[in-house]
Amino acid sequence: MTSSAMIQPRCTLHQARSTRRPEPSRASFAAAATVNEAASSPSISARASARVTSAARRTSTTASSVATMWRQVQGSHDWDGLLQPLHPVVRDEVARYGELVGACYKVMDVDPSSARYMCCNHAKERVLEEAGVAEAGYEVTRYIYATPDVAVAGGPSTSGRGRGRASWVGYVAVSTDEMTRRLGRRDVLVSLRGTVTQAEWAANLMSALEPARLDARQDVKVEAGFLNLYTSSPGGGGGGMGSCRDQLLREVSRVIKSFSKDRPREDMSVTLAGHSMGSALAMLLGYDLSQLGLNRDASGRRVPVTVFSFGGPRVGNAAFKDRCDELGVKVLRAANVRDPVTMLPGALFNEGTRGFLASWAAGDSYTHVGVELALDFLSLRDLGSVHDLGAYVSSIKAGACGKVSKSDNAVADSRGAAVLAKAMEFVGIQRAAAFALPDAALGIGGVVQSLGLI
Repeated sequence: MTSSAMIQPRCTLHQARSTRRPEPSRASFAAAATVNEAASSPSISARASARVTSAARRTSTTASSVATMWRQVQGSHDWDGLLQPLHPVVRDEVARYGELVGACYKVMDVDPSSARYMCCNHAKERVLEEAGVAEAGYEVTRYIYATPDVAVAGGPSTSGRGRGRASWVGYVAVSTDEMTRRLGRRDVLVSLRGTVTQAEWAANLMSALEPARLDARQDVKVEAGFLNLYTSSPGGGGGGMGSCRDQLLREVSRVIKSFSKDRPREDMSVTLAGHSMGSALAMLLGYDLSQLGLNRDASGRRVPVTVFSFGGPRVGNAAFKDRCDELGVKVLRAANVRDPVTMLPGALFNEGTRGFLASWAAGDSYTHVGVELALDFLSLRDLGSVHDLGAYVSSIKAGACGKVSKSDNAVADSRGAAVLAKAMEFVGIQRAAAFALPDAALGIGGVVQSLGLI
């Protein structure tokens, strides 16, 4: 799950838009005006017009900074005109958030014999420095833990279904004064890692859709396993920390109210960044915060909520997606077209299903949310890197642009994709737990056979 070397990764980008057409950005208005003026002048040839267009783009790029366009970076216009080609400010910001998620993996104790197993190895004051992102410009305010309510063979739960031990899944942080000036707003960050423990893996296999039960709506459904991780509370040894949901809602709302009360004129944003399972938790949190109205500052102003997802799976049904859109939750999904995890769950019934199958599935089809930033990378030395966060960040930094071909972006066989996804995720767990390769191979075989996929 850590960074792995790649063989000249290629990066291609496209957007998967919702049916609602986004408003064009101010930058695109300015660029369009320049081009139209040049094209309408009879003294300027087509070649000269192209030069003017190119110059306008360069001027716009060099004059841009995070502070001047932070709302567009956070998705105020659904990243319209910023992904093809990939705007350098957007590229740098998305990669930066990916590195802040990567910090979760670097400081976690994955030694089963350790007293701090599945906890962070460092205090909040030093964790970003120890993770190698000392210049990140954030102060960690709280650690977040999740407790899957599932039974795992050989785990803490010995009879039937039960709550295991809480595992550290990430942190909440807030930008420093200096970073706030650079960003143009105070940024409240939630950073969440992907699957590591066997209990989390078992929860991920709970792929049935069920009502979210986060509010009174019954039509909004999400994956049972992700909801389990988000809402389950630890047992008697949990120290009263509450569920992952409780911890996140309390801390994010506290930080918003605290900083907005002390600095009433300061702009603010909420950024939820996650990899794999962590991106699913981030999606649930974005929905939850906005639905409950907890993304409002001390004066009642709405604070924009943005999710940056890296290798994230589908989370809920079409009603979940529609409600996220209505609530203004912005989602940018960095997805490797070769990463099968981004095609699950819902390999058979999803937003692309048509005809009889679509009508038969009705409201129980999984649907991606937001805009897709499609990447294309593969390392022949490490096939598991197609889902690796480090490889995602490297590809985003590379920033090569183009269209993804239909053949690259299609799933030829949904059952084959499901097998590969489960295998990749299991390999990630084994890698994190430092198991030997033969054990990982046997584990993959067991998963595949138990699911009846082949």
